[in-house]
Amino acid sequence: MLRPVIAGVDGSAESLAAAEWAAREAVRRDRPLRLVHAWNWHPRQDGEPGTAAARHLARHALRQAEDRIRRACPDVVLDDEQVEGPATAALLRAAGQADVLVLGSRGLSGFTGFLVGSVALGVVARANSPVVLVRAGEEATDEHVPAADGNASTRTGYRDVVLGLDLGDPCDEVIEFAFEAARMRGARLKAVHAWQPPAPFALGPGEIGLLEGPQRADEWLGFMTAVLQVWRDKYPGVEVAETLTEGRAQSALLRAASGAGLLVVGRRMTERPAGPRTGPVTHAVIHHVDCPVAVVPHE
Repeated sequence: MLRPVIAGVDGSAESLAAAEWAAREAVRRDRPLRLVHAWNWHPRQDGEPGTAAARHLARHALRQAEDRIRRACPDVVLDDEQVEGPATAALLRAAGQADVLVLGSRGLSGFTGFLVGSVALGVVARANSPVVLVRAGEEATDEHVPAADGNASTRTGYRDVVLGLDLGDPCDEVIEFAFEAARMRGARLKAVHAWQPPAPFALGPGEIGLLEGPQRADEWLGFMTAVLQVWRDKYPGVEVAETLTEGRAQSALLRAASGAGLLVVGRRMTERPAGPRTGPVTHAVIHHVDCPVAVVPHE
């Protein structure tokens, strides 16, 4: 049985945008779509009416999302479910059954980035399947380059898929997700790596950091090309652009994702003493990138 694309729905504008994005992704992946609404049951003196009200609100949120999806993606295979319990725990359970889990993030005005709630952050930090965060207001036309007259269109080609590539730890799961996303869209894949000169005391004999700046960049570029070659061979139809820059990874990815259709980054699943975390690069991009962000867990 095919694992579905799952979208978390709570009736908010961002969750509706996420549900519609998830429907388009389900069609691209030839997967069913499942909408999930999580509600908390709090024991009270009149407990049953409270439960009935929560179920009614859940049904309303799901119906609202279903209506929007039926208009936008009438061919998608769709079902839904209400689940009881804290939202983060419920969505993590859903992620365990999902091909991809899609959640909403609220766009803020200006350059202040996005408001990613505690539920979404908790799910991203712990999920064992890819999680895509979609901003409020995201529409189908945002995935495509503008038409020749400058107007939004869904008949034009897809915008770039950007891959944040960590050459210090290149992970197959992250790279494959990005190549597959580009293949499904017929989009260009833009692989981005940012490097910083290491401190001299941290270097060993023969390491790249011992080279002069231009030579060091050439070495990194050669390594990037070698890492990506096996994936070019596996996905011959995907056009790949390699971008190598000196500086902080966060800054490089924010620049590269401007005008992109999707940004793909990784998250290590290894437990840390302070508990699961997204890592500084992923934390930065999910708060400030203005396109959907896929966070792919890896060992």
